[in-house]
Amino acid sequence: MSIRLEHVNYVYGADTELSVAALKDICLTIEDGEFIGLIGHTGSGKSTLVQHLNGLMKATDGNIYYNGKNIYEKGYNLKELRSRVGLVFQYPEYQLFEIDVFTDVCFGPKNLGLSREEVEERAKRALELVGIGEEYYNQSPFDLSGGQKRRVAIAGVLAMNPDVLVLDEPTAGLDPRGRDEILGEIAALREKTGMTVVLVSHSMEDVANYVSRIIVMNHGSVMLDGKPREVFHHIKELEAVGLAAPQVTYIMHTLKDAGLVRSAEATTLPEAVDAICEAFGMEKRGENRQDMEDSGTDHQGTEKETDRC
Repeated sequence: MSIRLEHVNYVYGADTELSVAALKDICLTIEDGEFIGLIGHTGSGKSTLVQHLNGLMKATDGNIYYNGKNIYEKGYNLKELRSRVGLVFQYPEYQLFEIDVFTDVCFGPKNLGLSREEVEERAKRALELVGIGEEYYNQSPFDLSGGQKRRVAIAGVLAMNPDVLVLDEPTAGLDPRGRDEILGEIAALREKTGMTVVLVSHSMEDVANYVSRIIVMNHGSVMLDGKPREVFHHIKELEAVGLAAPQVTYIMHTLKDAGLVRSAEATTLPEAVDAICEAFGMEKRGENRQDMEDSGTDHQGTEKETDRC
């Protein structure tokens, strides 16, 4: 297992009259290679929780284990932990401070004591992974767009070759295309490397489309924990704490109430299309896609395109 939290509590302003409990008895296990979505209303404890994962914040009570070792034990190497569990903050400008993009991305691996050649190779590879070309290497990171800053901040963490990538609202303020590009690159990177990804997000569509497990936070506690379809089945409970299901799920509930489909469990557009095709006796997208693969026809081909729902 990768990260285990046992009865973790955190109190802001502990031992003062203004103390506020931000985390309450959190017990979680994050397995190697998982893609987790962490959601919750503002103030639910999401950001506080993820800053505990690499020791940036220390629990008031409880323990956290990384690969079986307690990170609070005396002598534990927190610097090594932070190179293995990389955190990208919600506001990327907080992590950008060097004179140019390339130097900024080199900062992390340089502090690992690597050779100049290895540092630069890691930086180039990380920038390539997030779609930042060489034409930006000598540019000030503060002159970049919001989406580009975010990519550079992610590259700076990726250059450390982390086993776990924690992203706190990486698509906040971006347009739909920018969101899809960044999340698509992260999903492809995880698929390629097998790294663990924890995505903090307010977008139900984002987590439904990309993650395999959702953890819902509410007032510092874990409210729900399961696969997207299981979590979004609790629509009323989510709405009661200021959250919602993906829009497509609401549409499917409307169709079910009208007697047009049998199931309203779809959380993504492809799932909804399959459910509607099934309801109307048409071939599902997935089955059609497999037909094309079995016959050797390209997905963009026209041989069976007319068979699609």
